[in-house]
Amino acid sequence: MPQTKPIIEIVNVVASASVGQKIDLLEITKAFPEAEYNPAQFPGLVFRLKSPRTATLIFSSGKFVCTGSKSEKTAISAIHTVIQQLRKAKIKIKKEVIITIQNIVASVDLCGGVHLSMAARSLPRSMYMNQSNFLV
Repeated sequence: MPQTKPIIEIVNVVASASVGQKIDLLEITKAFPEAEYNPAQFPGLVFRLKSPRTATLIFSSGKFVCTGSKSEKTAISAIHTVIQQLRKAKIKIKKEVIITIQNIVASVDLCGGVHLSMAARSLPRSMYMNQSNFLV
């Protein structure tokens, strides 16, 4: 018998955070040589964790953006882990971090087909443009 219950999977949770102070990104690169920082290309430093497997962007303004988590709990945990590691390396972070979940990306298998133009007509604020409209 075919499965009819949709299968939903969270694929990415994005969390932002702020420590309310400026952060010296060069100081972080000295303490963590594996951190990626190229200010000519991008103003943020990329701090990757193996567990939970995430990437946290750190900006000199004291703002953080964590991506790659599969749940809100692990996104929050990842930011706390980054802050902990920075403090352990003597990077001065005075205040407690304020974390906000910004975005959750999910995919769904509806176990069947969807008539896109009919769905677009029946759903508010939606639109469907057939790919053939763009052929030259």
